[in-house]
Amino acid sequence: MNTIKVDVRGQNCPVPVVEVRKALRNAKPGDIVEIIGTNELSKSEVPMVIEAAGKKIEKIMQYDNEWKMIVKC
Repeated sequence: MNTIKVDVRGQNCPVPVVEVRKALRNAKPGDIVEIIGTNELSKSEVPMVIEAAGKKIEKIMQYDNEWKMIVKC
């Protein structure tokens, strides 16, 4: 089991969506994908990408202007 970190802080769409798709494609069963971002639009679009990939968000956290999503593959 590996943790794949996707740091898209300061990035605007479509960069976060593209990077999350890439990470989910490369993840193996049991891997954890950790996504950290700041863009509010991406915060609503990234979950749709995760769902479309057949994955489930385990946890969403908010820290001031940053958000973090944890996905178990």
